[in-house]
Amino acid sequence: MPSLVVHYAFVGLLAATLLGAAFDRRSLLLSILVVTFPDVDAFIGLYWQAGHRAATTNLVIPAVLAVVVAVDLYVREDSYIKGRWGAYGVRVSWFCVVVYAVGHVLLDLITGGANLFWPFYDQFYQLSGHLELSSQRGIVQTFVELPEPSSGSGGAGGGSGGSTTQAMGNSSEVQMSTGIDPNPGEPEPESVDRVFPIARSGWELVVLVVGTLATAARLRIGHDLPDE
Repeated sequence: MPSLVVHYAFVGLLAATLLGAAFDRRSLLLSILVVTFPDVDAFIGLYWQAGHRAATTNLVIPAVLAVVVAVDLYVREDSYIKGRWGAYGVRVSWFCVVVYAVGHVLLDLITGGANLFWPFYDQFYQLSGHLELSSQRGIVQTFVELPEPSSGSGGAGGGSGGSTTQAMGNSSEVQMSTGIDPNPGEPEPESVDRVFPIARSGWELVVLVVGTLATAARLRIGHDLPDE
């Protein structure tokens, strides 16, 4: 699973590229707080079966946040967000929804899995697969299982080996190990090794380095701009 610092670097990269004029230390700090919140379920898992990557690492929470923001902006006659923070607040509010869903839940989905629809549907999923262009088989993808064509030797959407996106099991079957709870559901040994990862793969190290540098550069550029 990606470490929090990898989440931070990825969100910093998103903020530097998507926030535009709304990018500043305040919006960056808020984004970091939002992307940290889903990992609260690492502590929840100490006391409850629906713990890490379920209780707060799901798509239900950002969906609710999106509804709340949309109602405030487009349904209420006087928007609190617009009235208090103007266009800056609108952009940052929507960005925080993206940060939760993409900056945390999606990264967890592709690195070990997440319980996407908890508590309405208790099932962990992991997204994996490949997408490629074959000179003989056309477009080949294994992320989503598609019906095979009734005739012919292949074609767009044809897979090789079927879907690799997996349903992993429910909360009683899947327990995610963390540095907080290295042996979920089991007695903790006296010599327990609590591991808090920084980067566990090459792509995570690349995201960590590039995201950190991009965020620092964006902050520096904003600092060097003259006041209008």
